[in-house]
Amino acid sequence: MQIDDTDRRILRQLLADPEAPTAELAERAGVTTATCWRRLEKLRAGGVLKGEQAVIDWRKLGWEVEVSLRFTLDKTNPRAFDEFLAAAREVPEVLEIQTFLGQTDVRLNIIARDMLHYHDIYRSRILTLPHIADTAALMLISTIKDHSGVPL
Repeated sequence: MQIDDTDRRILRQLLADPEAPTAELAERAGVTTATCWRRLEKLRAGGVLKGEQAVIDWRKLGWEVEVSLRFTLDKTNPRAFDEFLAAAREVPEVLEIQTFLGQTDVRLNIIARDMLHYHDIYRSRILTLPHIADTAALMLISTIKDHSGVPL
């Protein structure tokens, strides 16, 4: 989908303040409310805007530990990826699943209430996932930048 400078201005304003009313976005982007609304609908229809979501700070809900686990799978089984991913989707504490080309095949981002809870998740749910050949863990200490936007 082709977007122009007007679309980019609207998207920048939307990224800066996702909760702003359309009229406010329009004013900040230098367009009329009707133009802004039409452009947003076009961006939704074109798949540029995939939806709106609530962003919950799970730390404020008592989840204190975040670990990124990297896996190399035993690829002697042709269904290794599919079976591993299907099983990983069933673990409620898995927030994110990514696949890669290279030494790491899959990365899971996991949260836990504390280290004891993480230990329980790791032993009872993670180590039982199928086709694991190797794993490495990275425990999150701090997030320096967390921005899903693109330079517009």
